[in-house]
Amino acid sequence: MRVRVLYHDHCFDGAAAAAYFTRFTRARFYPDAEYSYTGMMHEPNQSFDPALFDGGENAIVDFKYAANDKLTWWFDHHQSAFLSPADAEHFHRRQAEHHFFDPTYKSCTKFIANVAREKYGFTAPDLEDLVRWADIIDGAQYANAKEAVEIAMPATQLVLVIEGTKGSEAVQRIIRMMQHQPLAEIAADPSIREVFEPLYAQHLKMIGVIRERSHAEQGVVFFDLAGTGVEGYNKFIPYYLHPESVYTVSVLQAPFRTKISVGSNPWVEGPLRHNLASICERYGGGGHPRVGAISLPKDALDHARQVAAEVVAELRS
Repeated sequence: MRVRVLYHDHCFDGAAAAAYFTRFTRARFYPDAEYSYTGMMHEPNQSFDPALFDGGENAIVDFKYAANDKLTWWFDHHQSAFLSPADAEHFHRRQAEHHFFDPTYKSCTKFIANVAREKYGFTAPDLEDLVRWADIIDGAQYANAKEAVEIAMPATQLVLVIEGTKGSEAVQRIIRMMQHQPLAEIAADPSIREVFEPLYAQHLKMIGVIRERSHAEQGVVFFDLAGTGVEGYNKFIPYYLHPESVYTVSVLQAPFRTKISVGSNPWVEGPLRHNLASICERYGGGGHPRVGAISLPKDALDHARQVAAEVVAELRS
């Protein structure tokens, strides 16, 4: 039998959630199954091709809900977990035994680990470091911006590889390694180092690009990376460069979308005035209260810049 696992691609928590889910379900449910992985990215007018659900068991972790009766497992922790009210109704009406949703969790990996322990009696002590780092990384709980940006730790080095590599091959290699190997061992693997080194050089260059292009005013940093060929960046660089800022808004282009990223400084004391997921939802995006994104068609750059300007204005108001 095959278990198909759809996970949030190019995301440390998405990869870690897929790895932990595999360890858990292989131990408790499917010891002889073949596990196959499919990376999912947020896209404008998101939908799920029915052909994605081609396993004897089908799972989604750290990604939106699919209103497909072939979906047997689902774990998500995003406020914006449903593509439409109809999908939310499908979830609540179906009440499937293995569908779990809790937006109070900072990481999907910790959510899966807790459900696996509390409901199914499964623990994996050797994966405690994986769970801890997934919660730090996805919950933006680094000690400071230096730890997040200077990427000296094995976990932060793997973040760079997972977020920066082209395609899903390296990410899925890491998913399989995460199931049994310590993070330091994975980060030191020659096949991972081969991917890491050029990405690290690009990361150092990106710090300079964002320093040059970013403008901080009234607590909000804005920069536009469209036309640079850059599809992503370490989201803590703006706070490394502008530690006094509260929010960041940026515009990026990829071959399949134009993206507006919206984030908040995790080291700012006190409650935030804005729920970023709710702001992004108004434009068809979503996320968490402290971080969100909006995906638009790849040729919608002018519209993306207009939306970004509106979001910046709202955050500065």
